[in-house]
Amino acid sequence: MKNNVFQAAKLKLTAIKIPKLQLPDTSLPIFKNGSLGNDGTLTLSPFKAMVKKEVTDHIRNWRFIILFALITLACLGTLFSTLNDGMKALVTDSSDNNFFFLNLFTKSDGTLPPYFVFVGFLGPLFGISLGFDAISSEQNRGTLSRILAQPVPRDSILNAKFLAGIIVISVMLFSLSFLVLGAGLVAIGIPPTAEEFMRIMVYTVLSIVYVSFWLNLSILFSVRFRQPATSALLGIAVWLFFTLFYPMIANLIIKGYEPSKFASPRAIYFYEKLKFYLLQIMPNELFDEITSAILVPSVRSLGPLTMEQLHGAIPSSLPLGQSVLLVWPQFTGLLALTLLCFLLSYILFMKREIRSRG
Repeated sequence: MKNNVFQAAKLKLTAIKIPKLQLPDTSLPIFKNGSLGNDGTLTLSPFKAMVKKEVTDHIRNWRFIILFALITLACLGTLFSTLNDGMKALVTDSSDNNFFFLNLFTKSDGTLPPYFVFVGFLGPLFGISLGFDAISSEQNRGTLSRILAQPVPRDSILNAKFLAGIIVISVMLFSLSFLVLGAGLVAIGIPPTAEEFMRIMVYTVLSIVYVSFWLNLSILFSVRFRQPATSALLGIAVWLFFTLFYPMIANLIIKGYEPSKFASPRAIYFYEKLKFYLLQIMPNELFDEITSAILVPSVRSLGPLTMEQLHGAIPSSLPLGQSVLLVWPQFTGLLALTLLCFLLSYILFMKREIRSRG
């Protein structure tokens, strides 16, 4: 009897057809940078998840919101004052070179500084605010050791914070540039030329590199010092030194080597070269030179020239390629400073003890 019941149950089990579970094809591109969880949902890779988290934290932070609002209001104020009161002057200035949209970035009616001045002045503060507590706050809260307790590479944390900061800076600067372009388009009803558009995009990319230098500098201080207040004060101190104090020191040095009225042209030329090279140490001076060459096509040289070099020069606007070659040393200097700060941050962070106090 028991054998008959067992045989009947066996026949019923074999008659049941279990459908095969169809798993998604993990060779597709969307699965290469993620993994499939136990519940069938796609999870991002650790690095992408950290970048997304850092970008979200920046956007939701009141510090970011306040600084972004200040920069936007400052740029909008100078833009609308220029369009309302200085439209005739802009059209007159642009009638010769047909660069009306570039004048929106470089000219003003006098009530407020032009757009590029606000970017050069407030951009460093924005970069410092994004990175001064990048590592120190994580370690003080004890979350850094918890993150590294997971199977996550240590350098991914620093790389994610750096990449998230660049993403936020890029979105802000490109948004402001397109806002100025849109305002100019509404004001005159004519789209910018290809030359103007490319120059504005190149200027925006170079502005991102400039603000990224201050971001990396603040991250370096955050890795080196435990207290966020210390790293913030050091970042602001460096910014104030290059903005206010170093030009005073440079002027004192330059004044000591000032030639007399009866000096030879060669002595005057070397004096101008000394003045030029002393100012090249300042990151904001490098950025101002880049801005003047990219947004003002009539600029043909950034340093002193001899009479032999001026002989035969035609006063005309340079093409974009020649302007980029003109500022290539300044751009290389800014990029080298940015990479140097990131390299020092990377070395210090990889050697740092990450266990929290207590």
